[in-house]
Amino acid sequence: MSRFRQNYVTKPIHRWARGALPRLSQTESEALSAGEVWWDAELFSGNPDWSKLAAVKRPTLTKEEQAFLEGPCTELCEMIDDWAINHDRADLSPEVWQLLRDNGFFGMIIPQSHGGLGFSAFAHSEVVRYISTRSVAAAVTVMVPNSLGPGELLMQFGTDEQKQHWLPRLAGGRELPAFALTSAEAGSDASAMTDSGVVCRGTWNGQEVLGIRLNWAKRYITLSPVCTVLGLAFKLRDPEGLLGGEDDIGITCALVPTDLPGVETGRRHIPASTMFQNGPTEGHDVFIPLDHIIGGPDYAGRGWMMLMSALAAGRGISLPSLAAAAVALSAHTSGAYARVREQFGLPIGKFEGIQAPLGRLAAGSYELDAARRLTCAGLDEGRSLAVISAIMKLHGTTRMREALNHAMDIHSGKAVIDGPSNYLAPLYKAVPIGITVEGANIVTRNLIVFGQGAVRAHPHLLDEMRALEEEDEAKSLAAFDSHFWQHVGHSTKTFFRALGRAWTGGRAAPAPAAGDATWIYRQVSRWSAAYALTADVAFLTMGGDLKRKEMISARMGDVLSDLYILTAALKRWDDDGRPKADVPLLEHAAKSALTRIRRSMDEVIANFPARWAAVLLRIVTRPGGTSRGPDDHLTRTCADVLMTPSESRDRIIGRMFGGCERDGVRQLDDAFARVIAAEPIRKRLRDANMTREQAAEEGFISREEDAELEAMQAAVARVIAVDDFAPEDLAAYFPDYERPERQAPEAAE
Repeated sequence: MSRFRQNYVTKPIHRWARGALPRLSQTESEALSAGEVWWDAELFSGNPDWSKLAAVKRPTLTKEEQAFLEGPCTELCEMIDDWAINHDRADLSPEVWQLLRDNGFFGMIIPQSHGGLGFSAFAHSEVVRYISTRSVAAAVTVMVPNSLGPGELLMQFGTDEQKQHWLPRLAGGRELPAFALTSAEAGSDASAMTDSGVVCRGTWNGQEVLGIRLNWAKRYITLSPVCTVLGLAFKLRDPEGLLGGEDDIGITCALVPTDLPGVETGRRHIPASTMFQNGPTEGHDVFIPLDHIIGGPDYAGRGWMMLMSALAAGRGISLPSLAAAAVALSAHTSGAYARVREQFGLPIGKFEGIQAPLGRLAAGSYELDAARRLTCAGLDEGRSLAVISAIMKLHGTTRMREALNHAMDIHSGKAVIDGPSNYLAPLYKAVPIGITVEGANIVTRNLIVFGQGAVRAHPHLLDEMRALEEEDEAKSLAAFDSHFWQHVGHSTKTFFRALGRAWTGGRAAPAPAAGDATWIYRQVSRWSAAYALTADVAFLTMGGDLKRKEMISARMGDVLSDLYILTAALKRWDDDGRPKADVPLLEHAAKSALTRIRRSMDEVIANFPARWAAVLLRIVTRPGGTSRGPDDHLTRTCADVLMTPSESRDRIIGRMFGGCERDGVRQLDDAFARVIAAEPIRKRLRDANMTREQAAEEGFISREEDAELEAMQAAVARVIAVDDFAPEDLAAYFPDYERPERQAPEAAE
C-alpha cells in the first residue's frame, strides 16, 4: 500500500513541490540550522501542551548574583552621571571604566573556570535591565561584550587554546572586544559582504606561517574606538588551494588584535546623541595566522552558522532587557508623575485621557517583563532560541518606543526640556538605536519571525524541505512521502480543531484549571489552531511565493509574537502565585493581544491570493467579530495600579535603580511618597473647604502636619520644575555660543 501511495499519489506531489519551493541558499540553510525551537513550536502546533509551559522553572538569582546587583551594580549606577556622559565627556568616566573591569562586568557570560562571573541568562538580563534604568550608554557598554561578539563565539566554537588565552583576558577587562559585521555594502544582506580574506603565507612573530591577508571596512561597530581585539566577519578565499579545498570558502569569523599593522580605527559615530563608544574600523593588508579563525581552520567558511547561533542568545537578552527597563521606567515615572502633578485641582491621573495610556503602560510593562523572564528561563535550560530571540528583540524595542511615546505624552513639557533631571529624554533618544541594531525591525518583522519560525517551529515543514533538497531521487521521494503524509494528518486534525474552537468561541478549547485566567488559556488554544491552519493553507497555496509576501508574513509573525508574549504573561501570573491584584493587568494584556491577533488574522485572510482559500479560512477560523479590547473600567483599574503604592505596582516596576540626589527619578520618588503620605491631611482640608494657610492659622491642622504639607509642596515643585541653563553653561557645550544682545523696542523696529 505504501509503495502504491508513493508511486501514484506522492510522486506527482513531490514533483510539484520541487518546482514550487525554491532551493535554499547556503546562508538560508545555515540560518535554519542554527538555534532551536521551544515553546514557539507548541504555539505553532495548533494544540499547545500547557503542561510544558507549567514545567518551565521560574528564573531566580543565586546569592552571588543577588549580591552583585546590590553591590557593584548599585555602586556603578551611583557613580554614573548620564548628563555628563552625553553632554560633557562623551564617554564613561575613567573611574567607571575601571569599576567595570575590576568587577567583571565584561565577563558575566564567561564561566568561572575561565575567570568570568558565570552568570545565568536571567542574572545577565537583570544586570543589563538595572543599569539601563540609569544610563543607556553604560548599559550598552556592558551588554555588548556579553552579547554577540568574541566572548560568545569563543565559548561556543573556540578551540581549547583560544579559550585558555582569550577568555580570562576578556573576563578581566585586560582585553576589550568588539565585533565587526556590518559594512556599507552589506547590512541585512550578509551575502553582499565585500570584506575579504585571502589564504596566503606571511610572517608572524618572525616566522613564515600559513595565514590570511585581510581587507575590510566596517561601520556602526560598538566599542570599536576603544577595543583591543576585533571579532571580524569576512569572506574567505583560497585562490592558491593552500587549504586543499575550493577557492570560495565563505563567511568566516576571526580574532584580530587592533594593534596589528594595517588596522585603522576611524572617527567616532554618535548614535542618536547617545555617547557609548561606536565607530568604523578598517583593515588594509592585515595578516593573521590561521589559528586566529575562531574555532581554528576547521571553522573556516562556517561564520554565518556561528553568527546565527551566537545571536540567538545575545539578541534574546541585551535589547529586550534594555527595552523592559525603558517600559518599566516609563510606567513607574508616568504613574508617579500623574499622581503628583495636578490640574484643575485634581491629579492629572484622574483624567481619562491620561488613564488610557497609563493603563497600557501598566499592562505593557507586566507582559513584556514576563516575556523577558520566560525567554531567560529557556536560555538557562541551555536552549538556543532563534525565533523567540527575534520576537523579543523586535517586540521589545517596538513596545519600548510605544511606551516612551505614552510617557512623553503624559509628562508633556516636563519631558521635552533637556537637562540632568529629565529621566525620559535619554531613553527616548535611544529608541532608534534599539529599533535598528541587532537586525532592523522591518527585516525581522517581515522576514524572520514567521519566515524562520514557520520552517523551524512547524512540526513537519523543515523535514519536507530537507527531503526535497536530497539529490538522490529515490531517497528524496521516500523521505518526502513519510513526512508529507504526517503533515496531512496533522493538518486534518488542525482543521477540525480550528473549526470546533472557533465556532464555540473558544469554549471547546483545552485549558488548565487556572481560575480567573482559564478563559485566556482557552483563547490562546483557539487562536493557536486558527494560526496553524492558516499557515498550512498559506504554504499550500503560495509555496515559494510566500517568501515574497512580506506583508502577510509580517502579520503572521505578529500573531506568533502576541501568542508567545501573552503566554509568558500567563506563566508569570502562575509563577507569582496567581495574585488576585494582578488579574486586571493580565486581562488588559490578554484583551489587547487577542484584539490584535483577531485583526492580524482577518487581514492575512483578506489578502490571500487564492480566494477559495480565503473563503474557506474565513468560514473555519472566524477571524472577524466585535472584539473591542479592554473596556474603560479595566483600563482605569490598571492606571490606578501605577498611581498607588502596592505589591502589584512593585511587581510591574521590578528592580530599578532609585536615582541619586542629582537625579530626577529620586526627586519624583520623594514627591510621590510625600503626596501619598499627606493625602489624609489633604482630604480633611478638601472636606472642610480650607486652604493650608487657613487651616494652620485656625489650628485645624498641627504644626507637624503643616510642615509635612509644606515639604510635600516643595517636593512637587522640584518635580514640576525643568532644567535651565545660564549663557556660560551653554558656552561649555557650544563654544561658539554668544548671548544675543537685548534691543530696545525702537531699535528692533
